[in-house]
Amino acid sequence: MKAKRLRVAVFMGGRSSEREVSLSTGRQVLAALDPEKYDVCWIDPAHLGSAAGEVPPPEVAPGDAFTIAPTPALTLLDPQRRPDVVVICLHGRFGEDGTIQGMLDILGIPYVGSGVLGSALAMNKVVAKHLMVAHGIPTPPWSAVRGRAEADAFLADWRAGRTPIRPPAIVKPSDEGSTIGVTVVHDIEAMAAALETALHFGEEVLIETFLAGATEITVPVIGNDTLETLPIVEIVPHSGFYDYESKYTPGATDEIVPARIPDAVAATARDLAIRTHRALRCRGMSRVDMLVLGEQVWVLEANTIPGMTPTSLLPRSAAAAGIPFPRLLDRLIELALEGRTVAPASRTP
Repeated sequence: MKAKRLRVAVFMGGRSSEREVSLSTGRQVLAALDPEKYDVCWIDPAHLGSAAGEVPPPEVAPGDAFTIAPTPALTLLDPQRRPDVVVICLHGRFGEDGTIQGMLDILGIPYVGSGVLGSALAMNKVVAKHLMVAHGIPTPPWSAVRGRAEADAFLADWRAGRTPIRPPAIVKPSDEGSTIGVTVVHDIEAMAAALETALHFGEEVLIETFLAGATEITVPVIGNDTLETLPIVEIVPHSGFYDYESKYTPGATDEIVPARIPDAVAATARDLAIRTHRALRCRGMSRVDMLVLGEQVWVLEANTIPGMTPTSLLPRSAAAAGIPFPRLLDRLIELALEGRTVAPASRTP
């Protein structure tokens, strides 16, 4: 007798500035989920209140084979149709920041990845920095401003040479991903425009020392209570900076697995990845981005919902470890269900 298939909903799209990245991730995940194991649908949380027939058709490019119609989000409230587990392929706000995780917790539906707290902590770069410092995790020197008044005060101190951070520096919105709104500042006068750009995406901004000449690496972490790291990936953007175009333009970046770093440095990076994962209360998976300069490893941030196309960094690392993309998804779903049960009141007999 055939085992009953798990009902899996893939959340993709959403309302953040990374919507297109999310749709790309979600399509690849849908294609890789084994139809023998899973009864799959997808939901766009940008249309949470929409009923059947009210959800816009999928956004497809010419020649795109993706034609699966979205499932109305109201299905989540139907005890007979609701999913057994959700694979969250949302990037940025309202997906990676704990908000959608909180909704699923209320509904009693398990999901892949970190919970509300871990998602929120990792998404906010400034809060994550405070936690890394508190846990003794090395991270590049940094400062933060909230709102225009603090930004203006920082700018005055920067121009007067009173800030501990000097050029080159990197300016980032605190709550964005995919390098959106990020500027590398090479001289004193460029800081004003960089702060303005970052403030366009949110009221809090991180200013960090830019470690020129450093090797960029990322370390995937998998697991709940017991954690393991996957092979370290070295990132070599042809432009010299791993920006949005370098991340999503085919051929713009070389991704080398395993990273070309000494064994001792790799061991340090793996240890720091696990420590960061735990410090930020991550669960299921994370991808911890770092810089290596000489023998020193610096942690930049942790991503709780990393890109999940077969050519994204975490799946590439898993492939180097002998884990094909469909099996990686199986494992992440297993971790999502591990120790989690559907809330008693959430289903009817």
